[in-house]
Amino acid sequence: MSAPDETPEPAGQVADAVKGNWVDRHAPEFARPYLRLSRADRPIGTWLLLLPCWWGVALAAAQDGWRLWDLWIVVGCALGAWLMRGAGCTWNDITDRDFDAAVARTRSRPIPSGQVSVKQALVWMVAQMGLSALVLFSFNWVAILLGLSSLGLVGIYPFAKRFTWWPQLFLGLAFNWGAVLAYAAHSGSVTWASILLYASGIAWTLFYDTIYAHQDKEDDVLIGVKSTARLFGAATGKWLGLFLMSTVALMTTAILAAVLPAAGPVKLAVALAGPWAVGWHLLWQMRRLDIDDPANCLTIFRANRDTGLIAALFLAVAAFL
Repeated sequence: MSAPDETPEPAGQVADAVKGNWVDRHAPEFARPYLRLSRADRPIGTWLLLLPCWWGVALAAAQDGWRLWDLWIVVGCALGAWLMRGAGCTWNDITDRDFDAAVARTRSRPIPSGQVSVKQALVWMVAQMGLSALVLFSFNWVAILLGLSSLGLVGIYPFAKRFTWWPQLFLGLAFNWGAVLAYAAHSGSVTWASILLYASGIAWTLFYDTIYAHQDKEDDVLIGVKSTARLFGAATGKWLGLFLMSTVALMTTAILAAVLPAAGPVKLAVALAGPWAVGWHLLWQMRRLDIDDPANCLTIFRANRDTGLIAALFLAVAAFL
């Protein structure tokens, strides 16, 4: 009796990549290490960078309606998020190559595993940034200036875990900048509503990236890397509750600041249903979270794509009303 067929894992696959992802199965072999550097085999990060952008353009459109140009803002943000997330992850892997080599979950990444040299990674990072610049320069001058100003946050983030217990805050500052940028791409200005939406995204990032950081807390102790997961420890649940409430409160305030002066009751109700639904989804995550189970942490972390989509959906619908 023959043994059941087992499909071997593709060569060079990263340990925490989505199983059966398109990079490992279908991308040309020469491109796989570079796409892995960009985390194309782990798309959740692109979603988490993109969704605040969609929040921003939808909130701006909720004030004065959708325009045809907004379709390009939505598509352009998706392209830009994919490219800049890839460039940021490449930079992260360059700066963290020694740490990654010491952690079981990350030692299979392209640089520590020897699939790509540091020089090759730098060239790939610059190429991605150049392509993303083409997208950015299609927006108005306010959005362009905002996009250029975000590069400092992207550059600093990989080093944050070396000098602060709050690297998740630095990630939030970088990852949610698109909320203000996309809002400005539609409206041509930065308002308190967009800043409050940005703050809401930062609180959300503190929620989901604390969960993510619990995967590596034991290795982080050994190599001296700081994180909110290590800082909070057994009190993580209380902090997650605080971040949940902050996310909902700040998003609600952003919506009120943007649409309350002129919105009818139906539009206002639909828009405010967004943060309400987000809060319930985050609570659902907390109830299923086991901070001592790395696989569970990764699953709950990935569920935040749906959290962000919920907010984007309600804001988009409200903008049509």
